[in-house]
Amino acid sequence: MARFWEATIADGRQDADRPAPGSDRDAAALAALLSAVADGDERSLAALYDAAGAKLFGIALRITRERSLAEDALQEAFVHVWQNADRYERGRGSPMAWLTVIVRNRSIDLLRRRGRGVQGRSVGDDALEAMADPVAATDGGVEVLALARCLERMEERGQELVLLAYFEGWTREELAQRFEAPVNTIKTWLRRGLLGLRACLEEEADGSRRR
Repeated sequence: MARFWEATIADGRQDADRPAPGSDRDAAALAALLSAVADGDERSLAALYDAAGAKLFGIALRITRERSLAEDALQEAFVHVWQNADRYERGRGSPMAWLTVIVRNRSIDLLRRRGRGVQGRSVGDDALEAMADPVAATDGGVEVLALARCLERMEERGQELVLLAYFEGWTREELAQRFEAPVNTIKTWLRRGLLGLRACLEEEADGSRRR
């Protein structure tokens, strides 16, 4: 694991803007790599980093605002993936969403451990913060898969808003510029999306308890 990280961390510094895998074929490839990682294959872990590491590093960098912290968060995330890849289940959420949640949580956990807040984030919103801790407590587990499924069910605008605000740390002002809408409208759209997401997660939790 140490050799893997020494050989790959430099790539994230240079390629944070490289597009992340997005097609169904890419998702299947990532799922196959996670399966191999679960079997203890370090080469597959390196391949997973090559495929998704640049995008994940970009997310960590946007949240932490410092390259050194983003590198630490990404390293912690991949250590977690190495140890918990067997908890990812195909067909119960996209692998990229699963990885993104882990990186997001590791980034915020790292800032909290260092006594620092998350700059410019719109996650002070009560509805959003209420979802954060339960997900962070079990990142890599069933809750993360449920979150990925619920995100995929959202309409496109709401999904993008939640992903950018919650996982990538965009401020409401930045979102207003991107969507060409007033900040108050962004706030309304974001809260509506979060309430829908929370309702979906509650349904998922009820379904899990019944099973």
